[in-house]
Amino acid sequence: MSDALHSLTLDGLLEEHRRSHPDRIAAVFEHRVFTYPQLADRVIQLSNALSASGVGAGDRVLWMGQNTHVIFEALLACARIGAMFCPLNWRQTAGEMAFVIDDLEPRVVVWQQQEIGSVVLAAKAQAQWQSAQWIAFDAEGSGSYEDYLSHGAKLDPLAAEGRISDASLPCLLMYTAAFSGRPNGALLSQTAFLWQNLSLIDIQALSSQTVFLNSGPLFHIGTLMVSMATFHVGGTNVFIRRTDPEAIAQHIHNHRCTLAFLVGKTQHEIVEINRDGRYDLKCLRSPCLSPEWDAMVTPTSERSLFGFGQTEVCGPVVWQYYGWGQCLSRNGRTGTVAQVRVFDADDKELGPGEVGELAVRGPTVMSGYWRRPEINARRQRGGWHYTNDLGKREVDGSISFVGPKTQMIKSMAENIYPAEVEGCLRQHPAVADCGIIGVPDDKWVQSVKAIVQLKPDAQATAAELIEHCRANIASYKKPRHIEFVTNLPRTPSGMIDYAALDQRFGGGNYPGGMTRGA
Repeated sequence: MSDALHSLTLDGLLEEHRRSHPDRIAAVFEHRVFTYPQLADRVIQLSNALSASGVGAGDRVLWMGQNTHVIFEALLACARIGAMFCPLNWRQTAGEMAFVIDDLEPRVVVWQQQEIGSVVLAAKAQAQWQSAQWIAFDAEGSGSYEDYLSHGAKLDPLAAEGRISDASLPCLLMYTAAFSGRPNGALLSQTAFLWQNLSLIDIQALSSQTVFLNSGPLFHIGTLMVSMATFHVGGTNVFIRRTDPEAIAQHIHNHRCTLAFLVGKTQHEIVEINRDGRYDLKCLRSPCLSPEWDAMVTPTSERSLFGFGQTEVCGPVVWQYYGWGQCLSRNGRTGTVAQVRVFDADDKELGPGEVGELAVRGPTVMSGYWRRPEINARRQRGGWHYTNDLGKREVDGSISFVGPKTQMIKSMAENIYPAEVEGCLRQHPAVADCGIIGVPDDKWVQSVKAIVQLKPDAQATAAELIEHCRANIASYKKPRHIEFVTNLPRTPSGMIDYAALDQRFGGGNYPGGMTRGA
């Protein structure tokens, strides 16, 4: 049994908010508004309904839909009973969704009919796993989500028995990008969120008066972590199904949102929509973007959220916020709830200025990947989580992110990371993009070859680009060969297809016989 006296849990926070904020709005979705007491009641009912369906500790609940309050309710309900909640990327194809269904083997699936229903049903038909109970979120009557929830008992068994949930157990399962050919489900605990929440409350100046518009996808940690921090401090989460500039402006106006997940393109679209001033957006705090945007909102000089992080560590662990404007690195310094190291290929810590793999330890680190013991053993060794990302510590102690770690190139005794060479080449004014591969070399084991796509109407010679690299990174890392292409090959996800580059341009002889992306 968990130590109730010294523990903090997500459902415990919700019960505290029931008492501390009895009239405050916790969640808004379309015409539905829920106060904290109402949300707490619904979470208890849902957790009891899930338990009655056979969902227990370690079981999975899958959400196949867009942004709604259900994501919040289901995550909190799963946390109460030790289960794991997975919000699926609703933009995926039926085949990609079917892979997740089979990998996850959920006991309960809550799905959305509107807009994505045909793809979801196609995924259901393709999947081998057919033992889940399927509940339609936006249906009515028997079999609907509201009907399912209403059948859950209103009694709080944890309170009745004097127990609390176990904050150390994974409560969220979030699939990450398929860099190795298939996505992996990162397992995040209540503890991870609770610690990350405290960072965000400080960095974004959140309070119980915060009204956060969940306009970014909640299957990404970037939006969800702010949602959870807003919840933690007793603020209001407003949910919008998907990014839509008109709907975003309406929601900011109607619900007086003070914070929103917005990208530059969306902000420019809102400026065009709101040139006649039909929406009052002055309630929204936003970093400066343009004179037109700044005039519509309340511009702030807030320090940026950007830094370095990933889903596996519950978002950023390095923040520009720390040492703002005083760092050699554009990514900032390590935050207050993590440690970061830079290791070489032999797991030895590197000194300032040396590029290696970034590793993290701390309470926000994931519990591991779902059903990936081999990857877990490799990525979580020696008491550190190895991120598969490259970086370096600057002489002032700040951290610079270099790029994703791809297959290492071995040149005699030297380890060369393609991402570092690519980053250097992309700084050349004539280079639009590039891919680095290793080609067999009788003398050096491998030599570096750059496949370069130039910008339209730009010109550069191979010798010029090689000299550019020699002047900016260690000489042994510079390309020995350069090939020019009109367009770089891409995978379906839009990433450079390194396997295609290897095949076309003679790549191979990688250390350990591994292929790129492994």
